[in-house]
Amino acid sequence: MNAAASRGEDSATVVVSQKVRKGSEADYRRWQDRMTELARGFDGFDGTEIYPPEDGAGGEWVVIFRFDRVDRLTAWLDSPERGRMLEEGRALFEGPPSLEVLTGEPPAAEAVTAVISHRVLPGREPQFVRWHAKLRKAQEKSPGCMGDELFRPVPGVQENWVSIVRFDTREHLENWLTSAARRKLLDEGRDTYASYDVQQIASAFSGWFRFGRDSGTATGATTAPPNWKQAMCVLLGLYPTVMVLNLTAGKALQAADAPGYLALFISNVLSVSILTWAVMPLINRVLEFWLVPGAAAPRRTHVLGALAVVLGYAALLALFGSTVG
Repeated sequence: MNAAASRGEDSATVVVSQKVRKGSEADYRRWQDRMTELARGFDGFDGTEIYPPEDGAGGEWVVIFRFDRVDRLTAWLDSPERGRMLEEGRALFEGPPSLEVLTGEPPAAEAVTAVISHRVLPGREPQFVRWHAKLRKAQEKSPGCMGDELFRPVPGVQENWVSIVRFDTREHLENWLTSAARRKLLDEGRDTYASYDVQQIASAFSGWFRFGRDSGTATGATTAPPNWKQAMCVLLGLYPTVMVLNLTAGKALQAADAPGYLALFISNVLSVSILTWAVMPLINRVLEFWLVPGAAAPRRTHVLGALAVVLGYAALLALFGSTVG
């Protein structure tokens, strides 16, 4: 594939959707680790994100590979080494993977994201763009909508038009995807595209939850625990961080007569920085057995992990209750 980026040679992302055969999940994880290590050895590799299927997702795993330029991404996609890996892993999948290549600013993995690809009918591109603008306008009125980006095809790489849709919660996204308004608009646009496909990605705090080889993913890959586990862990780290800052930096800022808005901003900067580079990595290591337990983990693993977090809450409340009063 000799391709130039349709939006400039700045960054390139490929979204890979694969349906893993039932019972092959552990073998797939090991295979995906090796695929990530392979990509890491190519120039321009920026990172990988791995999203296991959730209930109702049909067993599809979504993997995102990021490169700094489209030509470097395509060099990896076309490489004989990747071809051999695909051949080796063929038996793990129920069918060939679905690939969507995006160029330009890479899509952020925030909140809940849907990757929607359309195979536009030849010669109907202007009509499709107008139809998508109408769809976007209706979508923006839907509760929880956080934005939409439309990516044009990348010549020689993939011919689909890809839309990245973001909502604040999975419920809001599902409500939009299944809404009567969207169904009506899809019917209106049938004369502009031959087919479309929807893949969902969910991670509320993805930047704070990254796991290494011990969890079954290669270093640099991201696999997202369920949002309720992520929220519990963020609270476990956020509460003591804010309390300690209030007792230290907060008092210092108060003594310096800093304006309230400035003191709050400085406290937020400190708390986010401490969470990102100190507290959350520690929580990840301690609770990794619970956050990413693996497909074969017994139910008691989930119960014991949740209980450990709740006991952590209780210990922190007792600690600060006795010291602060």
